[in-house]
Amino acid sequence: MDKSMLVGGIFGAVAVTAVGSYAGYSYLDSSPEFAEVINVQPVVETYFTDREQCYDEVVQRQAEVKDTNQITGAVIGAVIGGVLGNQVGGGNGKKVATVAGAAAGGYAGKKVQQRQQAGNVVSTTERRCEMVQDRHEKITGYEVEYSLDGEVGTVTMDNKPNGNTIPVSKGQLVLNAITPNPES
Repeated sequence: MDKSMLVGGIFGAVAVTAVGSYAGYSYLDSSPEFAEVINVQPVVETYFTDREQCYDEVVQRQAEVKDTNQITGAVIGAVIGGVLGNQVGGGNGKKVATVAGAAAGGYAGKKVQQRQQAGNVVSTTERRCEMVQDRHEKITGYEVEYSLDGEVGTVTMDNKPNGNTIPVSKGQLVLNAITPNPES
């Protein structure tokens, strides 16, 4: 027998044995290729941002008073009171009634003008602003409940799993693997 034939035969036997061993090992490695996804819940972060909210408000104020001492009302009241007082009585009583009517009329005229001035209002629109907070929510990840070899576990993932499975390698979840979406 030729030496090269002998070497070829040995080399072939070694190759067949290696391939067979690898195939047998792969066949015996019955660990699952995927974990089953049971439930997925988003992890939500809530945060607030400040902003200014403005609105227009109608405000009523007392109108500016030009006659702050109510002199006009007092004078008109005194004249009317004096005229009415002059109609009462005779002689000195008429003079007293005229003076008393003028005094009472002056006081009443001043009070009437005071009430009228208090009722005079001016409406203006004023801009009011206040700081308010707007609520925002952001998904920061996903809590994934899974089943692997009959045991249930939970893992937090950055992205929502594609479909109903998570890839497994050597008994461990492969969380950064890009798997095709089975629904596409």
